[in-house]
Amino acid sequence: MDLKLMIYLVVGATFALYIGIAIWARAGSTGEFYVAGKGVNPVANGMATAADWMSAASFISMAGLIAFLGYSGSVYLMGWTGGYVLMALLLAPYLRKFGKFTVPQFVGDRFYSNTARIVAVICLLVISITYVIGQMRGVGIAFSRFLEVDLLWGLIAGMGVVFVYAVLGGMKGITYTQIAQYVVMIFAYTVPAIFISLQLTGHFLPQTGLGGSLSGQDGMYLLNALDQTLVDLGFNEYTTNRNLSTMNIFLLTMALMIGTAGLPHVIIRFFTVPRVRDARKSAGWALVFIAILYTTAPAVGAMAMYNLIDTFHPGGVGNPEAAMVYEDRPQWMRTWEETGLLQFEQEGDGERVHYYNYKNPPAWTEEAELDGYTVANLDRDIMVLANPEIASLPNWVIALVAAGGIAAALSTAAGLLLAISSAISHDLLKGVFMPKISEKNELMAGRLAMVAAILLAGYLGLNPPGFAAEVVALAFGLAASSLFPVLMMGIFYKRMNRQGAIAGMLVGISTTLIYIFLYKGWFFFPGTAMLADNPDGWLLGIAPQGFGTVGAIFNVITAYVVSKLTAPPPKEIQDLVESVRVPRADTA
Repeated sequence: MDLKLMIYLVVGATFALYIGIAIWARAGSTGEFYVAGKGVNPVANGMATAADWMSAASFISMAGLIAFLGYSGSVYLMGWTGGYVLMALLLAPYLRKFGKFTVPQFVGDRFYSNTARIVAVICLLVISITYVIGQMRGVGIAFSRFLEVDLLWGLIAGMGVVFVYAVLGGMKGITYTQIAQYVVMIFAYTVPAIFISLQLTGHFLPQTGLGGSLSGQDGMYLLNALDQTLVDLGFNEYTTNRNLSTMNIFLLTMALMIGTAGLPHVIIRFFTVPRVRDARKSAGWALVFIAILYTTAPAVGAMAMYNLIDTFHPGGVGNPEAAMVYEDRPQWMRTWEETGLLQFEQEGDGERVHYYNYKNPPAWTEEAELDGYTVANLDRDIMVLANPEIASLPNWVIALVAAGGIAAALSTAAGLLLAISSAISHDLLKGVFMPKISEKNELMAGRLAMVAAILLAGYLGLNPPGFAAEVVALAFGLAASSLFPVLMMGIFYKRMNRQGAIAGMLVGISTTLIYIFLYKGWFFFPGTAMLADNPDGWLLGIAPQGFGTVGAIFNVITAYVVSKLTAPPPKEIQDLVESVRVPRADTA
């Protein structure tokens, strides 16, 4: 069957499933809209949490970053998985027991202050909008490949689909849709990885194939072959950490970990189950489901890079006369050229394509006096979606990956939009400004907030401040510097008062946001950056993605000092904090 027809059939079938579930599970009350009526099975909730967790950054972008960064890219794996464990152990059960299903609700009640609640809402909105920019970029990339159109039209199509099932269904529809999306996603990610691992190494499991030797290559290990090939092209070795300094690896890992634990759209998932004990079970099941993809990602990145280089240099690196002929480039390259995410630049009258590190050209390029085409732009975010085509896998596998990429982007985008919606309609309008608002009007306000967020994220997703995973890392840094410290101190430090919480959040979010804007552009608008976003321009060598760790330190110090200099919280609040930490798992 023709590839385009196959993609339309597979993706169309998954769309019909998602939209059908959204209509079937349409929320009719605020309880269903925000927390799915608290009636979701722990295993199902674990699967939905995993889908919510494994965003476009995980499915589309993370393996692409690992492919180009090599060992240094594993920082994203360590940070995100470690952060989930922190959330599951240190925050989720206690917040669930506290009984407030949004972070601003917890902050407002724990710190007995509407001002603290409003500040938490502002932090949540900044985090969620930054996060959803990365998801909308993933949506745009997946749809542009699926429809074979420019990124702009792919983004518009994706926004339309998100609107239909997220705005209609609320948490009830999103939960059951995400269960279906997880199944699509995990098959789409692991099936091609198994095929490619068998092709290259003979190993059925990609995880073992990553450490295996290449078939027919005199027993050379895959990673050794990658190291040698990349050095011959002028890049750093694949297994080195020289792409990121040790300090930035530490700061970024820590920002991703504690930022993950403070993500509002994942925390709310632990309120969709009946009891605290079920919240703990959900966390365990989600970790199992997440591990399937996260342990596969390093193999996907390494094997995609090996196959990509082999496509450009079928006659071996260092032999310009055996490089790929531009007119004979495979169909997948022509398709991605139409999206603008893969571009070639003609240099001279030659016919072959040359791929190497132009900032550090190897000796053989100078000796050969290369003439022809160069790779002007190869977007890292296309690597996973293009991976089965690079490896010449069957059309049904390629179509499955297209459906998986769309599922990944849509699942997290929906969760984030719900977090934005509940923050505005439930925490601001009903919680502060309009406490007597009717349930019908609250639902309408939540849906309107979703629509506004979709439009803003779509616009910024067209010109994002980085690749999908990099943009998501910025959001995690903002969560690390603002919400995680106040949640932790709110649970484990009963002397923390409202003045300390407010001051800490404001200092943490503002310092981190300003640092990011200096390098990524004010409010992420292109052309407004004031400093060069490279190691030479970073303050003390700290990358913007890792500055959230510094912001978190500022937050904790400020909150602690201010709380010590001001009156302690009322006794009933301190007693409440003590009761929340009592380990009674059967509490509703």
